[in-house]
Amino acid sequence: MTVNSIGVTLQTCYILAYLYFSTEKFPLIVKVSFAVAVLAAVSFYFSTMVPDAELRLNELGLLCSAFTISMYLSPLADLAKIIRTRSTKCLSFSLTVATVLTSTSWTLYGLQLSDYYIVIPNVPGILTSLIRFWLFWRFLPAQEKYPYRPVQA
Repeated sequence: MTVNSIGVTLQTCYILAYLYFSTEKFPLIVKVSFAVAVLAAVSFYFSTMVPDAELRLNELGLLCSAFTISMYLSPLADLAKIIRTRSTKCLSFSLTVATVLTSTSWTLYGLQLSDYYIVIPNVPGILTSLIRFWLFWRFLPAQEKYPYRPVQA
């Protein structure tokens, strides 16, 4: 609970900062509102529609596993663009390092507990991180005169 509470707090701060500096606020507000609505619907479903505690835990574990897998697969949505442009500019190397460390540690922790709701969704995190490392290796960035883009004012 502590780790996830900190994560939610940091992510909320990130979204608020992004919203503050974003020039197009409406699409972001729509996406965040949709995510909050989905979470509210899921919370309502599990708190009212699934009375059996064991069934609730199993269904919630499957749903959380699906969300985790989709989170780990999301950076590969730009895979066609990366291969077509032969550039990994849209990928974050530091996020890839963090993902491989986090998903590996959670996988090892899940193996220690024999909890497959922890192990199974984190294995794609390891695999997609390895794919991203390969992409960084395969499409090494060319030396640019200005490697960093200026922040838009």
